[in-house]
Amino acid sequence: MNSYKNPLEERYSSEEMLYNFSPNNKFRTWRQLWIALAEIEKDLGLDITDEQINQLKEQAENIDFDAAAAYEKKFRHDVMAHVHTYGDVAPLAKGIIHLGATSAFVGDNTDLIQIRDGLKIVRKQLVNVIKKLSDFSIKYKDMPTLGFTHFQPAQLTTVGKRATLWLQSLILDFEELEFFLETLRFRGVKGTTGTAASFLELFNGDYSKVKHLDKELSRRFGFEKVFGVSGQTYDRKIDAKVVALLSNIAQSAHKFTNDLRLLQNLKEIEEPFEKNQIGSSAMAYKRNPMRSERIGALAKYVMSLSSSSAMVASTQWFERTLDDSANKRLTIPQAFLAIDAILLIWNNIMDGLVVYENRIHKHIMEELPFMATEYVIMEEVKAGGDRQEIHEIIRVHSMEASKKVKMEGKENDLIERLMNDSSLKMDKSKIAEVMDPKNFIGFAPIQTEEFIQNEAKPITDKYSDLIGLEADLKV
Repeated sequence: MNSYKNPLEERYSSEEMLYNFSPNNKFRTWRQLWIALAEIEKDLGLDITDEQINQLKEQAENIDFDAAAAYEKKFRHDVMAHVHTYGDVAPLAKGIIHLGATSAFVGDNTDLIQIRDGLKIVRKQLVNVIKKLSDFSIKYKDMPTLGFTHFQPAQLTTVGKRATLWLQSLILDFEELEFFLETLRFRGVKGTTGTAASFLELFNGDYSKVKHLDKELSRRFGFEKVFGVSGQTYDRKIDAKVVALLSNIAQSAHKFTNDLRLLQNLKEIEEPFEKNQIGSSAMAYKRNPMRSERIGALAKYVMSLSSSSAMVASTQWFERTLDDSANKRLTIPQAFLAIDAILLIWNNIMDGLVVYENRIHKHIMEELPFMATEYVIMEEVKAGGDRQEIHEIIRVHSMEASKKVKMEGKENDLIERLMNDSSLKMDKSKIAEVMDPKNFIGFAPIQTEEFIQNEAKPITDKYSDLIGLEADLKV
């Protein structure tokens, strides 16, 4: 308890994402890259023996982290520290570990593997949120609710249709994630400045062998595409793009929680609140939207990280500079860990979201009389009335009804006023008939059904094997 602990690790992120960016996974991947490099180099004719490769494989999981730390303190070089650590337990292969490679061979290729695998974890989380929002949208597609523009009462929508707005943002993010994964390139084997000069020497000038080494190594690690050119490192635009993608997901999550917190204040929809949960240390009655607020806090953090990766990408010098390294160690993992936490919380919220239908209806009926006035104007004109005169009559009644509501705290009596106004010629019974809220929701139910069928269902069908995520929170 005397040293700082990262809250993303202790409080928020999943074990799956934490492992993806763990030292153990990172350095195990380094060793797998060294093994693959040696195997392919042997196949291409270099003097590497089966005994050397077998020893590398036998010792692949035997990582002495204390020894590596001691070597790094001595050399001030993390890759060489692990080369020596590996060589100590695989002495037969010590001379061929990392043969022809530069530090970015293990560093950058591992980063790309972790980015790819991290996005697959994010995809699983997204698919589950999309499924839960889809089900919620369909369940409440017909339930009228008061719409808001500028957070002022506007025309009605439905609870389900509003949820499709949250879902639309997330689907845009999902499409971007899919495109990123489809087009992600591996660094492969490029050498110290991207010219593969060391491999020119190893393979006696045979460029075809260098190309084979590059493509075969990329294939073994699951990448269909490989950078055609690079400096020593892969293009740092990749980092900027992936953090921007994670930032976009954070933006969608934050928008959802903003709306939910406003709805919870209106007592219309509420995030889960457990039996023993305490909302406030002082006010025992409080039911604070803790989950939504946590998403908002983490989302702000992720959005702030996008500028960091953009600055790194824009300030790289020629074939390589090292002022990206410390930044990458912080920014990439923490952006992924925070998004992982955000989506876990979002899934958890959707598992227990509560809708208060009577409260929603009450708010509708407080505002619906004002919305019905357009119908009254149309009917009066049909009955031979003057549109401008009718507009003025209704305006006066509306102002008086609004005054009753705002100044005196009374119910909205606009419909009663209109029905008692003898200057209006329309059949007064029609005014009462039109007051069903479902007359004011437009095509919301159909739009919801079509959107879920055309936009969301193809995603959840394609990744149905990912659905069923457990979304328990640590705290």
